[in-house]
Amino acid sequence: MLLADALRGIAWEGDAQTPYPRADPSDAGRLPGDTWATAQLPVGVRLELIGDAQGLEIDYACGTDELGYRGEGAGTTFSAWRGGAEVASVGARIDAADQGTAVLEFAPAATAADVLTVYLPEGMRPTLFDIRPVGGSFSPAPRGLRWLAYGDSITEGWVASGPAAAWPAIAARRHGLDVVNLGYAGSARGEIASAEQIAAGRAEVISIAYGTNCWTRTPHSRGQFREGLLAFLAIVRQGHPQTPIVVASPVVRPDAELTANRLGATLGDLRAEVEDVVTRLMEGGDSALHLVRGLPLLTADQLPDGIHPGDAGHAVLAEAIGDVVMRVSAA
Repeated sequence: MLLADALRGIAWEGDAQTPYPRADPSDAGRLPGDTWATAQLPVGVRLELIGDAQGLEIDYACGTDELGYRGEGAGTTFSAWRGGAEVASVGARIDAADQGTAVLEFAPAATAADVLTVYLPEGMRPTLFDIRPVGGSFSPAPRGLRWLAYGDSITEGWVASGPAAAWPAIAARRHGLDVVNLGYAGSARGEIASAEQIAAGRAEVISIAYGTNCWTRTPHSRGQFREGLLAFLAIVRQGHPQTPIVVASPVVRPDAELTANRLGATLGDLRAEVEDVVTRLMEGGDSALHLVRGLPLLTADQLPDGIHPGDAGHAVLAEAIGDVVMRVSAA
């Protein structure tokens, strides 16, 4: 029971192949293939514990060591954090017997309320079987407000140095929120199926941050993007008529700002549509809708690959977007 109650960041029941899905498996057939592919990675799934134990044993198995574009930033360790500091880390591996035990050792908590958060080697697609405290006891940490964070690869955590450094993880740790990371790398184009899944889910606060994959990968015209965003927000509102929703427009992407896609839209055009749509809805009476303007938040030198923020950039987003998420959820 300790394992089941301590696991966080999970919104749907999984199965043996995908134990911690980030989209509804029963609705996977309506999702684009690239969305469902990344939704099978347990991004943002973690353990949250309180107690006086000085260690934690984790029985697990990993499904792959092929980490793709993110490399080790996709997560190759069990990483334990208290507050803003990592207190222990141990590497994960593909065991010959398909199961291993990770042992984390750390100092006892300073106070009974200190939460130990253990991030998984999410890029290796782990499954946890059991956890055991060492040298004391643990119980599940109290659950924070449920935050559904929808977005693209930046929300998923690309190219932070590890899962704990992704901006939703930083913000959730700082503010005690139960974040469910619905960041879908290479996709998250405002698909209606995703809007309906968010609308059907439990949430005390929602964030929405997409746009760059509507400039490229699946190009959208300016008008198409605008109408898609209006539809996406309308459906989410149907399920969450009073829930605070924070919409962040796209951050800077130098190669896309003034370059038109094949349908004539620049990323600057799409950003302008996000900001205009949200502003008009707010002025029209949606007092639970909030806008964060993305362009001023980051500079080009905070994008190691020209697209995604590194650790310093994710820290900026955690403050700029995460602080708004916390403020409106607590209102």
